[in-house]
Amino acid sequence: MECNCSICRRLGVLWFHAEINLVEIKSKPDATLRYIHGDKMIAFHTCKTCGCTTHWDNIDPTDHNRMAVNLRMIEPDMLQSLRVRKFDGAATWKYLD
Repeated sequence: MECNCSICRRLGVLWFHAEINLVEIKSKPDATLRYIHGDKMIAFHTCKTCGCTTHWDNIDPTDHNRMAVNLRMIEPDMLQSLRVRKFDGAATWKYLD
């Protein structure tokens, strides 16, 4: 999903959403900076080494069991076969396709 909200647009991210228990982030616990934005429901994680936003997770995973991984972190040729949905996070909170 490509979102046009203020933070996603500035970060240039492409999100893959999944249930938290289906994703494994392999890094040291302190490898990312955590930034809580907007409605304070999710925290964006940015790598302390390279500065790239790697993923976001829920502040309260018991409330929402979802997270997202930034697919801009994978090789571009791996993205070619994926369908990317456009999401209007800036205004309507609806998919544009």
